[in-house]
Amino acid sequence: MPTALLSQLYPAHLETLQNRTRIALERGGFDHLVIAAGQPRYQFLDDLPYPFQVNPHFKQWLPVTRAPGSWLVITPGQKPRLIYLQPHDYRHVVPEAPAGYWVEHFDIVIVREAAAAAAHLPANAARCAIIGEDTAAVAEHRPNNPEAVLNHLHFHRAWKTEYELAMMRVASHLGARAHRAAEAAFRSGASEYAIQMAYLGAARETENELPYSNIVCLNEHGAVLHYTNLERNPPVVSHSLLIDAGASFHGYACDITRTYAGADAAEFQQLVAAVDDAQRDFCARVRAGTSYPELHVHAHHVLAGILREQGFIRMSAESAVESGVSSAFFPHGLGHYIGLQVHDVGGFQAAESGGTLARPAGHPYLRLTRTIEAGQVMTIEPGIYFIDLLLAELKQNPAAGDVVWDKVDAFRQYGGVRIEDDVVCTAGEPENLTRDAFAALK
Repeated sequence: MPTALLSQLYPAHLETLQNRTRIALERGGFDHLVIAAGQPRYQFLDDLPYPFQVNPHFKQWLPVTRAPGSWLVITPGQKPRLIYLQPHDYRHVVPEAPAGYWVEHFDIVIVREAAAAAAHLPANAARCAIIGEDTAAVAEHRPNNPEAVLNHLHFHRAWKTEYELAMMRVASHLGARAHRAAEAAFRSGASEYAIQMAYLGAARETENELPYSNIVCLNEHGAVLHYTNLERNPPVVSHSLLIDAGASFHGYACDITRTYAGADAAEFQQLVAAVDDAQRDFCARVRAGTSYPELHVHAHHVLAGILREQGFIRMSAESAVESGVSSAFFPHGLGHYIGLQVHDVGGFQAAESGGTLARPAGHPYLRLTRTIEAGQVMTIEPGIYFIDLLLAELKQNPAAGDVVWDKVDAFRQYGGVRIEDDVVCTAGEPENLTRDAFAALK
């Protein structure tokens, strides 16, 4: 992405964050917002750290994701301060000196030791809303994560600035390019591990740089929603590939899922195509004023209709939803917010002051219960699966007699179908970040 574009978009982004912070501090009764980048955590009885993940509140302010021990101080009416830890160290790679389009907007202080940051934080820690993990404390400045402040910031994080959308478009392009490489590896008969390696090579990111652990499923493994085993040997026949994999750009994520049928799986391809058509329609319904829970329930009816049309059930779609049969084949939510985190915060929040919007009865795994508004970004990820555990439970359902078990059993070898895009609600037609990214590769 051209640095000039980011330079143009960044000041408005910063102003938005400053305005949100000012109101959040007023509501919490604090003078300063202090954000800890975080500290590495070490494995039990070892000196080996887990991969460092920066505080999402920190990386929202500036494109820095590899500066543990650093701090941000935001005081309304003043230039934000970055206390940047750049230690003298010959055992590890030291964070590079701050540089780029964003540095002119900060008062930057370089420290060589983590404890030295305390001298540059506000003197009265009691007047600070300090956001971070407990391990990030320095001197008297210990994260207190005040609820009133976090509620306001988390609620408003649902609305992305133009700068944030630009970041997410780049992440989507990285992810789409890597998905193309993964599909090619699948078509060549590669193992799950080899498909993962092809993905990483095309994304040009390490596993630790990805926003989440990739889900790469051949055949029946697609029935495990969070499968991450990565078999080293390819199966005798690759009937199907379900790959749920993302990419990151300056801390912003994409989340993409695609399902492919093998050369011998024409009947499975029909199911993939039907779910893909339905998913495109759900994406088109990402409009301001739409209830996301209602869209989720609508998806259940549509997917139940597919199950009936393709001969998996004999009952009506309405009966399949009411009886819980549809949930045995589609056991997760339609999607979630995405941005600084893959499952971004605030999905259940009733208002900027807090509160919770309950999930619809019978849908315990939905991650987003708010009304869709322009500027928000969410995933749309319907699926149909053949999960042994859920199918065994379904056989105890009074409606089990309306399930065509021979057809269902024949599809266990494919695992399941999931199609996922990241979609921006706008004032008009929704922007599909994922489909646009794939289209740009052609």
